[in-house]
Amino acid sequence: MTRLTGRALRVTIFIGETDLWHHKPVYTEIVHRARKAGLAGASVFRGIEGFGASSLIHTQRLLSLSDDLPVAVIIVDAEDKVRAFLPELDELVGSGLVILDDCEVIRYMRREKNT
Repeated sequence: MTRLTGRALRVTIFIGETDLWHHKPVYTEIVHRARKAGLAGASVFRGIEGFGASSLIHTQRLLSLSDDLPVAVIIVDAEDKVRAFLPELDELVGSGLVILDDCEVIRYMRREKNT
């Protein structure tokens, strides 16, 4: 497991909720591959509304239910580890957007209470 503090690289992958890789959601495959690659962590966030290159709005609102809401997968780790992982995304992301950002990580850990 990576213990990360300081300068890092964040990769955000924007895809559709219904995007599949071998009958599994692409976001699930990304998370599993990130874990296998030893990256510090990955989180998936489901959007409630959005649009992409097609300009078609996908929304969660009751009267216009969409079965393809936007999903963002966020991974943060050391730059070399994130860049080494990018070929995995080349294979998995058929349609989407990948953003790389420099960032600074501040890691908080639970401290034991002194009694």
